[in-house]
Amino acid sequence: MTDTIFGQIVRGEVSAELIYQDELVTAFRDIQPQAPTHILIVPNDPVPTLADVTESDEPTLGRMIRVASNLAEKDYIDKEGYRLIINCRDHGGQEVYHLHLHLLGGRPLGKMLPN
Repeated sequence: MTDTIFGQIVRGEVSAELIYQDELVTAFRDIQPQAPTHILIVPNDPVPTLADVTESDEPTLGRMIRVASNLAEKDYIDKEGYRLIINCRDHGGQEVYHLHLHLLGGRPLGKMLPN
């Protein structure tokens, strides 16, 4: 896998508004937010896409979800609701090939897809 901007953020080579970091995952605010709360949660050890996940990645994926839940509470969006999105490859809208989870909230987000 080639290096990405997210890998550089995880390693501290590129500045970002870090919200959380531990041995498995890093979370930071999106620089082009699509909602009042828009946080990206990435594995520290890069996985290109959701389709590339293996059994050994399960603890990291679980941590990503748990961190998203905790951050939603800290941003006070947990009571009204929020959305978690993982895009996979071109048709799924993935732009950076380092698996990442979008945490979005802070306003009504509407339907996922138009009818």
